[in-house]
Amino acid sequence: MPSANNPLITMDITKIRADFPILSREVYGKPLIYFDNGATTQKPRCVVDAIVDEYYSVNANVHRGVHFLSQQATELHEGSRETVRRFINARTSAEVIFTRGTTEAINLLAFSFGEEFMKEGDEVIISTMEHHSNIVPWQLLAARKGISIKVIPMNDRGELLLDEYEKLFSDRTRIVSIAHISNVLGTINPVKEMIATAHAHGVPVLVDGAQSIPHMQVDMQDLDVDFFAFSGHKVYGPTGVGVLYGKEEWLDKLPPYQGGGEMIQSVSFEKTTFNELPFKFEAGTPDYIGTTGLAKALDYVSAIGLEQIAAHEHELTIYAMQRLGEIEGMRFLGEAAHKSSVISFLVGNIHPFDMGTLLDRLGIAVRTGHHCAEPLMRRLGIEGTVRASFAMYNTKEEIDALVAGVDRVRKMF
Repeated sequence: MPSANNPLITMDITKIRADFPILSREVYGKPLIYFDNGATTQKPRCVVDAIVDEYYSVNANVHRGVHFLSQQATELHEGSRETVRRFINARTSAEVIFTRGTTEAINLLAFSFGEEFMKEGDEVIISTMEHHSNIVPWQLLAARKGISIKVIPMNDRGELLLDEYEKLFSDRTRIVSIAHISNVLGTINPVKEMIATAHAHGVPVLVDGAQSIPHMQVDMQDLDVDFFAFSGHKVYGPTGVGVLYGKEEWLDKLPPYQGGGEMIQSVSFEKTTFNELPFKFEAGTPDYIGTTGLAKALDYVSAIGLEQIAAHEHELTIYAMQRLGEIEGMRFLGEAAHKSSVISFLVGNIHPFDMGTLLDRLGIAVRTGHHCAEPLMRRLGIEGTVRASFAMYNTKEEIDALVAGVDRVRKMF
């Protein structure tokens, strides 16, 4: 039981769950148990209400409009940018660029940084556990400009080998791009230490924060990270909106990723001059409705408290590892000392797809497959896993149902 000093005592899970209407529905006649939060989180009513309200009462294209609705929509949009700035403790809102999500943010950075600072023979360092979104953009750059990709190895527990990481640096290393938390293993990488190592070599760092932003406090100034990317839909916000944070001194040096609309200052047929930050990287009409939803989600998370959320999810993860570990034939993939609320597993010779399909019939939503991390699967010597990923609204009772379901499927095979 939580002690008087335990932050869990301040979280009312029943009240939180009531904020998420989808959690009360049934699947195949069973109560929905949603353990696919690593792919996307469910949305609280306040986020959806904010989106509906803006469409019905404030909808107008932002920036440059002189009429009332446009000015009001612009205030909401730029207010959302300030909300993001506070949430991640960026130095200025000019360092907050709105994107469609983590994938677009990484593609933007890889393209713009590569165009300005990389040439044939230059190197980028990534890790074994990267999502495809942090591999393919660098491969596209390699095909376009002839750069090399170096990969940080890991041990069998799913922890990066920092001694080997140090050895990868050379005078051709131009950038490091690493996941904060593995979407498969749940490993929390020591990014602050890794950033300091890179900076000692004069190399900037991009951190993929898609999996960390809903689970832990991230502080851009404390990390001293150069670039940081995350998606709104993984932190209880809407789909199709995300953020690329970048230090102002770096963003000033980078060329635009796309052209048109808001990113221009003036255009003639002879020359275009670009807008100031952050608008230089925000071509076209932004998802100003989505940014309102994102800000509302971040405010919701902040009101509950990331410390409380992290403590609750940690307790769930420990409990789930213990209970699942009692099942005959259980094999965990990823047992790092520092681990987030993601559990990947296999049971005997049962194919992950079969396990996931049968759990679904019990109302339990898990993710199966390679999780957009095929190189990691090859390192592990497997084709895929079953993945259960937890959020602040999940409960131990739901984990008990998962354990019972997995054991039931095991007995069927």
